[in-house]
Amino acid sequence: MTDRGDDMLDIFVIGGGINGASVARDAVGRGYSVGLAEMNDLASGTSSAATKLIHGGLRYLEHYEFRLVHEALAEREVLWAAAPHIIWPLRFVLPHHKGLRPAAILRAGLAMYDYMGGRRLLPPTKTLDLTKDEAGRPLKPGYKLAFEYSDCWVDDARFVVLNTRDAADRGAQVHVRTKVTSARREEGGWTIDLDGEDGRQTLRARMLINAGGPWVDEVINGVMGKNGAHNVRLVQGSHIVVKKLYEHDRCYFFQNSDGRIFFAIPYETDFTLIGTTDRDYHGDPRNVQITEEETDYLLSAASEYFAQALTRDEIVWTYSGVRPLFDDGASAAQEATRDYVLKLDGTPETGAVINVFGGKLTTSRRLAESVLEKIEEVLGKKGDAWTKQGTLPGGDFGVKSFEAELRRLGMAYPGMPAGLLRRLMRLYGTRARAILGERVSDEDLGIHFGADLYAAEVDYLVAQEWARTAQDILWRRTKLGLRIGAEDVARLETYLGSRT
Repeated sequence: MTDRGDDMLDIFVIGGGINGASVARDAVGRGYSVGLAEMNDLASGTSSAATKLIHGGLRYLEHYEFRLVHEALAEREVLWAAAPHIIWPLRFVLPHHKGLRPAAILRAGLAMYDYMGGRRLLPPTKTLDLTKDEAGRPLKPGYKLAFEYSDCWVDDARFVVLNTRDAADRGAQVHVRTKVTSARREEGGWTIDLDGEDGRQTLRARMLINAGGPWVDEVINGVMGKNGAHNVRLVQGSHIVVKKLYEHDRCYFFQNSDGRIFFAIPYETDFTLIGTTDRDYHGDPRNVQITEEETDYLLSAASEYFAQALTRDEIVWTYSGVRPLFDDGASAAQEATRDYVLKLDGTPETGAVINVFGGKLTTSRRLAESVLEKIEEVLGKKGDAWTKQGTLPGGDFGVKSFEAELRRLGMAYPGMPAGLLRRLMRLYGTRARAILGERVSDEDLGIHFGADLYAAEVDYLVAQEWARTAQDILWRRTKLGLRIGAEDVARLETYLGSRT
């Protein structure tokens, strides 16, 4: 049992998803002392099960969530500039479907979308003739009119990891695979018991941030010892990944006759990502997985638009997550608010906690700023807001300079395969050089685990990004699980086991 005695932190964050990581990063960057605990791997819950978009939320306009849409739209270019290696622009094609939303309504919504968020770099909306544009070729005959607009793509799990890495680089204590078993108010602060990979520990903190995501009520009821908390509505969103459906690099935004929408997105070069679903979820979030009904729904919906009918044979991977939406009493899952809600409980004298409900990848930085405003009410102000101008690790190059930076990497490592360098640049940005070091060819990178994964990258992920298992590496730090077979996975697990 390790007791850190009177070494009291200012803030302790429960939850290593995007909300917890963003709050920890912002707070430590302002001068607060910060700890964070995640009971599993970083981004192992909701934050790695997203549709992987940095977007304003065009459909939220229908539910009059103008504040959320405005904030999200403004964040697109801020986040792109902060992490141009893992975030990049994506054009969305919205085919007009007769009998659904009228073209005039779509035009009006997209006009608002273009001008609500202070767009400077992303190109504006335009109209497409699908009988002539390449975007019409994969679709069934009959679609003539479409609208094309801008949002951004993000590697969601890496977005969480890089926020956490930056927090740690600035001094935050990060505990992965560490469960908070108890948090109790004592002597004007919190006494926090941890049980994890470093054994049992007891810490003290002046303030607690509950960013437990789908488990936020569980933290209130169990960890903090309160009863009866019910603040979140769990909504399941599932996705399928299929073999590549088309050659161009744009995304499709499709409408369904039931009023719901879904996307078809170019994914990892050789695949197409299709999702998401919206259905209430009443089970344990730890056990969420795509249902047969959801699989059929996505296959059927995509087959309504694409000329190629989709079957289960095309599916190469599925994933499912639970969105912890604030329970606003909406009648349908797709109508529940996607906005975040913050609730402050307690005082500096009794020990204060901020419970975080809802939120999304796109607004995570702004959510953190809002949390910091409440922290300042309790602990007093230290530094100023800074993350709007800050970059994430590896993202310290120009927002439109990815290809130029990749060429520089290629000149520094002419003996390395071009495909490997591009993948490393996409995942790690300028920190790819920390993996490559003084090595001159792929033969110098150590054990080869399949695809283009080598021991040098694995060692970096363990040392710098808290990876512990093959799943951490193959599905959250990278997506090489799509390309690596069972024997290679077993060899990777053996290697990881030998390092401990």
